[in-house]
Amino acid sequence: MSEQKNKKEKVEQEIEKEAVEELQEVEQEMHTVPEETATEEEVTLTEDEKRLLELEEKLEAAEDRYLRLQADFENVKKRNIAERTANQKYRSQSIAEALLPALDGFQKALDTQSDSEQMEALLTGMKMVYGQIMTALEAEGVEAIPALGEQFDPNFHQAVMQDDDSSKESNEITMELQKGYKLKDRVIRPSMVKVNQ
Repeated sequence: MSEQKNKKEKVEQEIEKEAVEELQEVEQEMHTVPEETATEEEVTLTEDEKRLLELEEKLEAAEDRYLRLQADFENVKKRNIAERTANQKYRSQSIAEALLPALDGFQKALDTQSDSEQMEALLTGMKMVYGQIMTALEAEGVEAIPALGEQFDPNFHQAVMQDDDSSKESNEITMELQKGYKLKDRVIRPSMVKVNQ
């Protein structure tokens, strides 16, 4: 940023220096020319004025170019910051998406009922592992989307079936067929649900 500022200042100083030199030359010529050559002086003066106008136009063009480049630079800088922030915020999305089928499998296994002690011990171990995975994902900002008993929201839920239960409100979710997940404010997978009419 300071390099661009220095370059701008140098360009402005050079153009201003040229303009001042030209102006001084014009003033010197005006004082040294005798009165009888007034018509030549007028012609020279208009040429010098033209040169001065050209230099002023060049200065304006250089300033305009500099301001445009500075604005472009600021836009690129802001865009890069926004991209880096988004990448940092959603860095764990791909791993979460890869783990969703495994979480579904765990959920189905944990929903099974068992009579034997061996199966109960196995399910207890699976619950512990499932809990550890969910804790790790929650630490990264991944959370399950609430569905059962909630009002249907197309931003978070995907309706695949309809229900006709008079004891439930209209648009209330009566069954969750597949759990949905979101990462912070971004939906990774919507909940697949059954919705009351």
